[in-house]
Amino acid sequence: MDSLGSTIKQLREKQELPLRTVAAFLDIDQAVLSKIEHGHRKATREQVQQLAKYFKADEDELIVAWLSDKLAHR
Repeated sequence: MDSLGSTIKQLREKQELPLRTVAAFLDIDQAVLSKIEHGHRKATREQVQQLAKYFKADEDELIVAWLSDKLAHR
């Protein structure tokens, strides 16, 4: 299973969206989103839910990846 960060990056790149566009949607700095994508920072549950809606992705799949990341990096 891919990490949440790599999944987000894949979704973003598939839709050919720059970091700044997705970061603006989340109302966060693009550096923060980059850190989330690279696994240096954790997204909040709310951000994961917003991303699922933004990318029209399966919210449950993203939540599972988010929870897996939380357990793996305890």
